[in-house]
Amino acid sequence: MSKFKIAFIGAGSIGFTRGLLRDLLAVPEFANIEVAFTDINPNNLEMVTALCQRDIDENGLSIRIQATTDRRAALQDAKYVICTIRVGGLEAFATDVDIPLKYGVDQCVGDTLSAGGIMYGQRGIAEMMNICRDIREVAASDVLLLNYANPMAMLTWACNKYGGVRTIGLCHGVQGGHKQIADAFGLQQSEVDIICAGINHQTWYIQVEHKGEDLTGKILEAFENHEDFSRTEKVRIDMLRRFGYYSTESNGHLSEYVPWYRKRPEEINDWIDLGSWINGETGGYLRVCTEGRNWFETDFPNWMKDPAMEFKAEKRGNEHGSYIIEGLETGRVYRGHFNVENKGVISNLPNDAIIEAPGYVDRNGISMPLVGDLPLGPAAVCNVSISVQRLAVEAAIHGDDKLLRQAFMMDPLVGAVCNPKEIWQLVDEMLVAQEQWLPQYGEAIAAAKERLETGPLLPTRSDYKGAARLKVKTVEEMQQDREAANKNAGESDKGQERV
Repeated sequence: MSKFKIAFIGAGSIGFTRGLLRDLLAVPEFANIEVAFTDINPNNLEMVTALCQRDIDENGLSIRIQATTDRRAALQDAKYVICTIRVGGLEAFATDVDIPLKYGVDQCVGDTLSAGGIMYGQRGIAEMMNICRDIREVAASDVLLLNYANPMAMLTWACNKYGGVRTIGLCHGVQGGHKQIADAFGLQQSEVDIICAGINHQTWYIQVEHKGEDLTGKILEAFENHEDFSRTEKVRIDMLRRFGYYSTESNGHLSEYVPWYRKRPEEINDWIDLGSWINGETGGYLRVCTEGRNWFETDFPNWMKDPAMEFKAEKRGNEHGSYIIEGLETGRVYRGHFNVENKGVISNLPNDAIIEAPGYVDRNGISMPLVGDLPLGPAAVCNVSISVQRLAVEAAIHGDDKLLRQAFMMDPLVGAVCNPKEIWQLVDEMLVAQEQWLPQYGEAIAAAKERLETGPLLPTRSDYKGAARLKVKTVEEMQQDREAANKNAGESDKGQERV
């Protein structure tokens, strides 16, 4: 088959890059593709490239990774671009979590909605527009951008509407929930067929079958009676009980997308479990990402001594990206769940929104079958989030801080916790703290600085650490369980172990 090039933007992200490369090179027809890595952090880029090149060499392939901090050089003639960036890194991520806490907004993740997710979108969209410009100018004419970066819906929306680049958003949430449902019934994932539709991180299993039997109405009882899930998935079970359908996203994620479970500090621990960060820990994802970065940077020499990844079919992960490229290039049919412009696929969600729904891939392209109406309750939950996303996208593109503030006001959790004056001051603080990553907000940031300097200011809880905050482990503490530390640093899905 013809040779083609794949470029990884944000290749210093070890959790995604190494696994995705393994998945791609497990396809026999891809043994001679071109691979380019680019990242703004030369140290991370060097380490990840060394590790991945070692994997390639030990699997007997002749591919040489093109690693460069020059993004345009990496993108030159690329047919596929995989994006895994985190604009601002963990420094900005910390402000996404810590500043809202001063106002009582207690987030587990803060990368999709709520105050953290909205600001993450402002940073990400500004840079994605630069990436899209480079792609348009130097990549192949038929290039496809596969976006793994969060906030998934906002970034994918901006790239398609304003970036001029065909973009598909990819996530592993549907696969994770699919496995949970199978586990709840004591079945293998391969034995359970699903139809899942909604928006990223709020996708709903609207049909679940096993050997022709409809299990959809039996999911609640299965989860309520499951020894682990009944304890670790209290928010998801409560949403299932009240809305009738199970949602893809984890207990911690889901708890911050709706107004009911994290608005009163004294009630948060009633809904979460601290056995794993993904069950609802305050700032949990920031903690494990920080631990993963510190561990990889410290322990990297030992990673080079560990066995290489094997490029075998049975070793492939469940991320959609490699299977999409395989389908497009070889014609093998792949069925997955993809984030795309709605365009009528889900008839009671807006056509311009980015929805997540079943799709098929083969040599003819990516096809999205008609889903029709979502059940009314799940559709209502999605529509609230879509309104926030639309405001946030337009705010980021135009540098309009009034739209940004409206997005904060419409956000379910922020709106449940804060009054309008508090929201205005919260946005001021976040704009100023993230100034270096928000070039589109120059005038708004100058005005925000003046307000914060001259006052009067509303009182905040600067010492508040959240209802369920855990300490970041030291490298020495992580050394006590190197296997767990390696798994955390090396996995794209850092919430696989949820018990």
